[in-house]
Order: sequence, then structure tokens, then C-alpha cells
Amino acid sequence: MVVCVYLPRFELTVAAGGPQALAGRALAIAPAPASQRVGEVSGAAEAFGVQAGMPMGEALARCPDLALLPADPLGVERAWEQTVRALEGMGACVEPERAGLAYFEADGLRGVHGSEQGTIAAARRAGRSAVGNRAARVGAGPTRFCALAAALTVRSRRAVVVDERRSRRFLAAQPVGLLRFRRDTEALVEPLSRLGVRTLGELEALGRDAVADRFGAPGALAHGLARGEDSPLRTRLLEDRLQEGMELGESSSGAALERVLGVLVDRLLARPERRGRTLGAVMLSARLVEGGTWQERVVFRQALSDATRMRLALSVRLAVLPAPAEELHLGVERFGPPSSEQRRLPESGRSEIVGSAAGPALRAAAPGDEERRERLREAVGQMRAVAGRDAALRALCVDLDSRVPERRVMLTSFPG
Repeated sequence: MVVCVYLPRFELTVAAGGPQALAGRALAIAPAPASQRVGEVSGAAEAFGVQAGMPMGEALARCPDLALLPADPLGVERAWEQTVRALEGMGACVEPERAGLAYFEADGLRGVHGSEQGTIAAARRAGRSAVGNRAARVGAGPTRFCALAAALTVRSRRAVVVDERRSRRFLAAQPVGLLRFRRDTEALVEPLSRLGVRTLGELEALGRDAVADRFGAPGALAHGLARGEDSPLRTRLLEDRLQEGMELGESSSGAALERVLGVLVDRLLARPERRGRTLGAVMLSARLVEGGTWQERVVFRQALSDATRMRLALSVRLAVLPAPAEELHLGVERFGPPSSEQRRLPESGRSEIVGSAAGPALRAAAPGDEERRERLREAVGQMRAVAGRDAALRALCVDLDSRVPERRVMLTSFPG
């Protein structure tokens, strides 16, 4: 049984300073300079027809009294990390989908909390937001998507639990807008609505082949979700959270800001918790003078422990600060291998034993094979760190005699 913990309007609640600030006020997260689309909106703004992702001009035309709040990604990250750690403190292996939405498997926790209801009650207590002690919506189902649908239907303090027997009937009555909560399928909601598809049951009735022919792989995924199919949970790995910060004072821009960044890099590399490991990805964030925060994730092409190279890679990102900053923070997102590990040198004429049906055989490996494989694994790891595990796929031949090109070759996950 998968349990979903959902905290609605999490980013807006953090930016407003608590759930009490949302009562009766038409609020929205101010758009980023590049997108010009509003972020999360309050219930009062939704009553005027304003929705998240709407262009700012249209949102202000529908609700002239709409107040825009600066985004606070640094505060959201801290509050969400506190909530996820509280869920992990009750023994759950959590998959944080995004800020305000997380999943975990409840089957292994029945012995700890006594029963399934005891596990859900513990999740409700641990899932309270760090802002305003706001109660979370909790739902449970056989899959991640079904648990999310159950959590969205919660309107009281009781959790909604959907068993496997009635999961397909339960999902068939849910609106197609539920696909917005999945990154791979959120773009399908608008075209499906224009085609008159209102519920997941109507989407399932179209057939997998027809949906896949029209929308490709996202359409096939959406049809599988409507049928109650979903992938297993991908729980996060627990790593040390290292972060350094400094108040800027008069060093809010220019060369002084780069010197402060250099100090943060030196402090981060000097932390004993690093234990000689290199840094694969870091998070550069700042608290702005005008209000709100700014955050930028930096993934290095190669895991680094050299302070000079890190300063060069990070100083470029300071140029995109939207406003002068009063605090600068640098934290580790992902560690690399220890800096003492050297890359293997290719061995000329090296032989290796290859197993076969007739027994082991000796095959000479071409020079540089090991080095190329190592570089390929490193490149795949960098792509997955930036864009997720589905960023690197391989073409697998399935039915070369098929007349349909999409059936001859399919994309599958790349091993490594």
C-alpha cells in the first residue's frame, strides 16, 4: 500500500508566511522574469478563475486585486526538507515528488505503528507543514497515482484509503486534470480537455493504441495511469546535507560578491563531513534585499574538489541574480567519488575472459574500451542528475518487420 502526503499550496504558504495569511486574500506567486506566468494561487484567486501557470496579464484581468508575492525557493526547500525528515523519522522511505507532495510504502511499517491506520495517523502527524502547523491531506492506494487521487479527495481529517479491488473504478471517476501532478503527463491536460475528455474513465475508454498514436509515450503513460498502472517508488538516498552561508552587508554585488563566494567554497571544502569526497552538484542560493529568495542548481561536468575550478563555474551564475542580495548560501546537492580515486588508464592488448555456452573464452579488449565505458557512465550520470533518470535512454529493436515505425524500435532505460 502506497501512502501519499499532500500539502496544498505549499510554496504559496511559505511565501505568505503561514496559512493564516491566505484567508480571504487573492494571492499568487510572482512570475519568474523568463516565464511571465504566475505560480501557485490562493483559493480566493481561484474563485476569480485565476490558475497556476496562467499568463500574468490574463490573471490580472480576471482579478484586478490580485497581489503578487515574491517566490521564496530557499524557504520552501528548508521547510520541505524538515517535513520530509519528519516522515523519514517515523521509519518511512520517502519519494519526494516535489515540494508539498511525497510518497512512501506503508507495508513495512505495520509492525512499527501497529496497523495500517496507525501508519496513516503517524504520517498525518509527521506531515504537518513547518509553516503554521498545517495538517496534511493523506491518501492511500495500491499505486502512487491512486494514492494521490485519494489524497486530493480528502475534505476532512480522515484519510481516504482505496483498496486494489476498487482502484480502477475509483480512478475512472477522477478528472483528467489529475495528470497535472505528473511531469511526464501535465502537458496532456489541455489538449485532452479540448478533445472533450473530462475524466480518466473516458481516457481509458479511448484505448492505449489510439492515445499513444496521438500523444506518443506520454499518452501511453497517461492511459496506463488511468488503468491503475504505475511504476515502483523511487525513494531518495540519505546523504549528508552540507551548507555554508554568509551575510553580505556591503558586498552585495560586483567583485566583493565573488570574494564572498570564494570564502563559501573554501569553507565547504574544509568541512570534515566531506571526508575527501568530490562535489558533483551544488545549490547556490541567495536572500534578496527586495524580498524573496533566489536559487540555482549547478551540476559540474566532472565532480570537483578544486576550489579554483569551482569558483570559475559558480561565479558565472552570480550574473543572473535578479536583485542585490543580503545573504549568500552554498550547499551540496550530490557528492562524487573520493578525490583520491584516479581514472583508469587504457591497457593496450588487455585480454578478458568472456563466458559463453561452450565455456569461458579469451577475448582481447580493444585499447581504450574501459576508458570509453567510464566516460559514458559519467556522462549518463550527469544527464540524469540534471534531467532525471529518463534523460538517458537506449533504442531497443523489438519488431523489425512491423509496418508501423513506432513498433520496430522502442526506447528503454539505459543501464549504468
